[in-house]
Amino acid sequence: MAASRLPPGALSLKQFLRRQQVLQLYRSILRAIREVPAEADRRYLRDWAREEFRRNKNATEEDAIRMMITQGNMQLQELQRALKLAKS
Repeated sequence: MAASRLPPGALSLKQFLRRQQVLQLYRSILRAIREVPAEADRRYLRDWAREEFRRNKNATEEDAIRMMITQGNMQLQELQRALKLAKS
């Protein structure tokens, strides 16, 4: 049996890919929030998004993480739809 070359705290490939998904979602949400016209609303949404991600950063259960990503994507789509309606 060959010894692993990975350091003890390294992420598995699955964990690494899931982390990339979460970071992409976070960036997408922050980009969408930048399009909100009112400064107070932008600040509120940015603080909300940061707090949600910070609160869940230690989640390790795969099903829970998948569910949170799905919820985050739905909320992102809802925000994008609202912004699109506001512009028209």
